[in-house]
Parts: sequence; structure tokens; C-alpha cells
Amino acid sequence: MSVRTRAFVVAAREIAHDLLAPLPNRWRHTAGVAARAAELASALDLDPDILVAAAWLHDIGYAEPTVVTGFHPLDGADHLAAHGWPLTVATQVAHHSGARFVAAARGLADRLAAYPFTEDLLSDALTYADQTVGPCGDRVTVADRHQEMLRRHGPASWNAQVDEVRFPYVAAAAARVEQHLAHAL
Repeated sequence: MSVRTRAFVVAAREIAHDLLAPLPNRWRHTAGVAARAAELASALDLDPDILVAAAWLHDIGYAEPTVVTGFHPLDGADHLAAHGWPLTVATQVAHHSGARFVAAARGLADRLAAYPFTEDLLSDALTYADQTVGPCGDRVTVADRHQEMLRRHGPASWNAQVDEVRFPYVAAAAARVEQHLAHAL
């Protein structure tokens, strides 16, 4: 990891800590996702500046100072864009873990379109990191994380309403990452 990368990632970690420390489980989850993303960046030869920084920042939209729409991927991305973070990082935050499906259901697709989505190994890796770390920072399977998320958000939640399209996307992203990891060995 270069000096530039360390500084970029440290800045992301500091912002995430400042915003998420009052939310202890969210902070633990975020730290776990960032650790997982660092492993993936190395194993998959992905840009750690973008992947690890986005992992640290992916849930900042839950923090009260960032909340505008109540949709954390969009609120986090908007906060980052307003504070001069690169569009590549803000876009990863905006679209992590199939956020576009929830945005469409909530009527926020036009707002999310400010962050152009690309389905690639980088976006898959962030989704995989997020979906293999539980709410307290522990490693979990994608299936276990999915069930935990549905229980936590509830059957009437936006996530539950779009689960039939969102979960297949998440599962496919995870499968693609696992396939790349198997070939990287």
C-alpha cells in the first residue's frame, strides 16, 4: 500500500469514526467491512484507495449529520460529494449492496442517477465485503447476512419489498467475487 493510499484510507476511516462512533454496532460493522475490503483489494488486485475508502464510508449515511432523504446510501454519497470526495468513492457508497433496487422503490432513482453505476469487480467486492460482515463486525455468510437483514428491517421494509430483485443481485455479486478469489489462489 502506497503512502498516498494510506493517507486516503486513513482520512476515510477518520470520517467514518467521527460520524459512526455514536452508533457502536454500525461502527463495528463498518470496521469489519473495511478489513474485509482490504483483504479483497489485495487478493483481487483492486485499487485500495477506492475500495477500502468506500468500505469505511459505505454506511455514513446512517449518521444523523448526513441524513437528508433517510436512504443511507444516497445520503452518504451526497455527503461525500459535498465534501469533495472523488465521484468514484461516492458512487461506490451510493450503490453498495444493490442500493439501486431500494432507491427505485423509494422513488429516489433519479437522485441516485447522479452517481453512475458500473457493475464490475470493484462494486461486487464492496457488496461482498458488506454482505459477509454482520452488524457487530463478525464474519458471516451471505445467506446469514440476508436473513439477519430481513429480520432487522422487518417484512414491510423497503429492503423486504425489493428482496426478490435485490437478493439475486447480491448473491450473484458474491458468487462472482468468490469465483475471482478461487482463481486468484
